[in-house]
Amino acid sequence: MASLVTGLVVGAVSMGSETVRDYLSIPSFVAKENDSQKKDDASQPPFTVSVQPERGEPDSWTMVLDRELTADETQKMQGSPSPFSYLRDLGGHPLESASLLENAPERYREQQIASGRLENVDTFKLSFLSTRAYPVMIDDWKVVDLDCVKSTRKTVVSRPSQGGAAYEGVSLHLPPRADEPVLTDDTEGQGKPYFDSRYIEVGGGQSSGALRVEAIAPPGQVCEWGIEVHYTDAHHQDEYVALKDGNGKPLRIHTESVPENPRQKWVFGSVPWTPCHLNPQGDLCDSA
Repeated sequence: MASLVTGLVVGAVSMGSETVRDYLSIPSFVAKENDSQKKDDASQPPFTVSVQPERGEPDSWTMVLDRELTADETQKMQGSPSPFSYLRDLGGHPLESASLLENAPERYREQQIASGRLENVDTFKLSFLSTRAYPVMIDDWKVVDLDCVKSTRKTVVSRPSQGGAAYEGVSLHLPPRADEPVLTDDTEGQGKPYFDSRYIEVGGGQSSGALRVEAIAPPGQVCEWGIEVHYTDAHHQDEYVALKDGNGKPLRIHTESVPENPRQKWVFGSVPWTPCHLNPQGDLCDSA
């Protein structure tokens, strides 16, 4: 009887050891699985980007076209319920009035109005998307490969601002001024460097992030440019990378300003349709 009991005890101890070994192996398995997941995650692109032009008609705008309007087109434009849509359908490129940064530092506001006329901006939404399981933080960017040429646009149609507004996003000149891009939100920090206090986070369950960008080309010029962003992630990556388009080529952003000497220039809105190219009286044409 004693031997039977002994055998049962030994068997029980033996079975308990197997269980303990299995239990002890679980953390090791989980660690290996986590390492595998991290390696797989790190092999994925940190993010992809897309650029979309601003949609809809802004309160104030300027449309630039490659050719002069015919008499018939001029008549239709002036009689249209939406000159903005009509001109865009003719191939016009829309610009907006720059955000009015009333709460920006005085130095920046002085620069904004130094020319005596309203700045026009090319506005677009820059979206970052990520499928990574771990977060990716974008905390700086710089303009690269800037190439500008003289604008050859021949017609300008402008509906000037009646006061101005601030929009959530960032603004920068080409080439960027010191500390740009700056925050354009109507909040504390307006006109100050965006990445001094903010960053863009994607991945880790937060699939996308976006910025509304106001880009300002030099007067009378058309520019193409790219962006390099600095990012950090859970895999200890800490570097600048050039943004690429959907085809894997370096991203090129188109930005232009109003041509210096267009053959036709129309202003309307607060005044009746005014042909500035015919040298009418008044200073609205000079400020638009």
